[in-house]
Amino acid sequence: MDLLLLIIIFTAVGGVLSVMAAAVFLLLPDHLRNAVLPHGISFAIGALLAVAFWGLIPEAFEQVKPEQFQALSGTILAGILGFFVLEKLLIWRHCHSGSCEAHGDEDDHDHDHGHGHSHGTAKSAGALIILGDGIHNFVDGVLIAAAFLTDVQLGIVTSLAVAAHEIPQEVGDFAILLHSGYSKKKALFYNMLASLTTVLGGVLAYFGLEDLHDSLPYFLALAASSFIYIAVADLIPSLHKKTDMKTSLQQISLIAMGVLLVCTLHGIAHNMEV
Repeated sequence: MDLLLLIIIFTAVGGVLSVMAAAVFLLLPDHLRNAVLPHGISFAIGALLAVAFWGLIPEAFEQVKPEQFQALSGTILAGILGFFVLEKLLIWRHCHSGSCEAHGDEDDHDHDHGHGHSHGTAKSAGALIILGDGIHNFVDGVLIAAAFLTDVQLGIVTSLAVAAHEIPQEVGDFAILLHSGYSKKKALFYNMLASLTTVLGGVLAYFGLEDLHDSLPYFLALAASSFIYIAVADLIPSLHKKTDMKTSLQQISLIAMGVLLVCTLHGIAHNMEV
């Protein structure tokens, strides 16, 4: 079979399969899903941070020379600051009604300020997770194509490994999008759309892998910065609303589970690739 066709098929499998597996979360009854959702946020924090610090950042540094370490670290820093600015813009856009703190409307009551601000922040977190996931999936597509260009069998194994380690992250993405106010249909649509960037990355890599190869570590760094920012700036603060011991222990346990699962799957994927 033509190598380009194989890359298209398996990048689609690597991206779409993980989304469809995670979409089982959407099939839960509303009352059960609403009960599970807060726990999903804690799990998503652990998964996002593990993907960033255990997968993306080490992989990025492995692909550059020591003299490029500072530039790569600067990319992560610039990404975090850039996502802060982007979120500000998104919050202002969602606060067009004037009931948000971003407008500084002193005539509104504090309750209205808080509601408008939290709504804008939640929506912006959803938009950022889609953007960050799109960048991450694009990089996955490049990696799958690179594996196919090396060896077809390696390409197949890599695409399946990508699908496997993406599933816990996609579950977290669904939880974040639903928490941000997206409907089930929109959450599925945007997650599926973001997953298709895997195919785009694979096709572009096939036609110009050498040109993309030098940029790949910086794509990895940007994807990592988006996940770090979302976890630390948008999701972790929401966990501090409940401070009782039982809830806090549940949150810590679920964050640890998210980290452990992603790290375990990443280790399995790495062993499969080797």
